[in-house]
Amino acid sequence: MFCVKPRLRPCTRWKIPRARGYRRFGSFGSQSASSSSSSQGQTGWSALGGLISELDHLSPRFEVKPNQIEIIRGPVEFYEVLKAKISTAKRRIYLSTLYIGKTEHELIETIIKALRSNSELKLSILTDALRGTRETPNPSCASLLAPLIAEFGSDRVEIRMFHTPNLTGLRKAAVPKRINEGWGLQHMKLYGIDDEVILSGANLSEDYFTNRQDRYHIFKSSAITDYFSNIHGAICSLSFNILPTKDDQQYSMTWPSTNPAPSPLESPREFRKASTTLLSPLLNPKSTPSPLAASSTAIYPLLQFTPLLTPDSSTELPALTAILQSLATSQLAGASWTFTAGYFNMTPPIRRLLLATNPSHGTVIAASPFANGFYQSRGVSGMLPDAYTLLSARFVAAVRRANLASRITLKEWRRGTVNAPGGWSYHAKGLWVTLAGEDAPSVSLVGSSNYTRRSYELDLEANVLVVTRDAALMRKLAAEEAWLQEDAKAVGSEEFERPERAVGIKVRLAMWLVRVLGGAL
Repeated sequence: MFCVKPRLRPCTRWKIPRARGYRRFGSFGSQSASSSSSSQGQTGWSALGGLISELDHLSPRFEVKPNQIEIIRGPVEFYEVLKAKISTAKRRIYLSTLYIGKTEHELIETIIKALRSNSELKLSILTDALRGTRETPNPSCASLLAPLIAEFGSDRVEIRMFHTPNLTGLRKAAVPKRINEGWGLQHMKLYGIDDEVILSGANLSEDYFTNRQDRYHIFKSSAITDYFSNIHGAICSLSFNILPTKDDQQYSMTWPSTNPAPSPLESPREFRKASTTLLSPLLNPKSTPSPLAASSTAIYPLLQFTPLLTPDSSTELPALTAILQSLATSQLAGASWTFTAGYFNMTPPIRRLLLATNPSHGTVIAASPFANGFYQSRGVSGMLPDAYTLLSARFVAAVRRANLASRITLKEWRRGTVNAPGGWSYHAKGLWVTLAGEDAPSVSLVGSSNYTRRSYELDLEANVLVVTRDAALMRKLAAEEAWLQEDAKAVGSEEFERPERAVGIKVRLAMWLVRVLGGAL
């Protein structure tokens, strides 16, 4: 969707960050290499060693057994697994999402039954304030959730809504509700139940439970679940509190005096200062961990909290930059990759890094216009599928100019036509990296980010990077990479020359205007 930045700044000044502690990529170290059980494992860890060293300077590292990671295939399974885990929760449920659909009564009933059956269970829900209240005074996410507090009390149920510090005062009063989320959102998708957490790009509404393809990784680790619980809790403490009322609105939204920062609507600068003090220690490692054993799988939480941090110590963009830069080195020469995003609008620096990797083969998966959630929608948002078509055509042209057309392929994902019977939309995002001479990924990035300027400057994002040499887990990642391409078809420059793919002047002018105003799609 359109994203209008709060301050004007030319796109040419947007630069690739160099990761903190950057070092030339070298060998992984004798301890981990010597413990490998195969020559292939030795070669793989040695090639990945420099990248791991860099990541260890950026983010906390968690080591898990490969069977502690489960990958879900589709939205129906995701919904059933989520409900099943909520139903059997013993201690805690925390849900960080952009929004919960205002008609998701079955999901709420599942939560209610779990709370009624277990008096020790506690619930915390974090959504976005702009998205969660925009239908008010009609039914909204906020009015759907507030009754949970009325029944179970604020000592067991917490409902928080994050409000960006970028939209305040006269600007907030003037901008229509339908587009005000363009100034920034709570975009993390963290679904924690007891000692397991699901990382995804999916929100909690009907289409994400039925016919909107995303990615869903379950991490069965108390340490990882605790870590993201701390992240969730920190953002909750920087958010508005939702409480039930007896009026037509059914809820109130207040700023608790116990929050460690002033309201972002009253004092954005002081809000950012307090947010930085609270969040920075959670994002960055306090010490460098010991060498990674060859039998381990490394998990790196990657977070993008740019609107809250001064200076910005976010970890997602530096980590993604490090991964793509490493692919251009001799240690990882000849690797292949697959990159996908729900909305095809990677930043120009990321596009340049992808093309610079010089892969043996690279695949980009984008939503077909017929699988875009905004297909035939009303108003400005109805222009978005055509805008993404134009961006896809420009990417294909850039690939051709770089003489990489034989090695980098753009595929468009389509299953029927969205909003028609049997039609699906596509919302998956992530990266898979397969080392030279291998047929399954050792590296995978999954989470909420769309890899856009909006993701890196305005929204709150949560992701996980998986680095493994376990053959079984690598096969799982390969299977996920493959099934997401079952409905994807390669497209070249000739596709965008067809009359029906022509992008009209209104869309081009709208894209130009957004860019002039300092915004992005």
